[in-house]
Amino acid sequence: MTIQSVDVLYTAVATAENGRDGRVATDDGKLDVVVNPPKELGGNGAGTNPEQLFAAGYSACFQGALGVVARQEKADISGSRVTAKVGLGKTPAGGFGLKVELAVSIPNVDAATAQSLVEKAHQVCPYSNATRGNIDVALTVV
Repeated sequence: MTIQSVDVLYTAVATAENGRDGRVATDDGKLDVVVNPPKELGGNGAGTNPEQLFAAGYSACFQGALGVVARQEKADISGSRVTAKVGLGKTPAGGFGLKVELAVSIPNVDAATAQSLVEKAHQVCPYSNATRGNIDVALTVV
């Protein structure tokens, strides 16, 4: 696998305390949240969790990439939505891994155009580029 070369334009900084049962905050104070394991994993579920944060980031990033592609293609994506489902589970090697489904709705274009836009956005999105070849990412046009 080739390491992607990037000319950095922005760097986000976040610090976690006490891992999955603590707090995560950004250096600028715009994000400061309690994190707790979900009830499904034996936690109290009182706070958010890393998978929810990843889903939020991926869906927002993919929506942005969809906008870039739509402008290039002169396609109307108004009213579009991207829902990221991030699953956490055990790997055959005994560790843990992620699985993602991106469900994308683009109501103002036909199905073929929507599929094409989603596939092109998947090539542009930084999260997609970071996860490609590492985790299973399913794209669904709804």
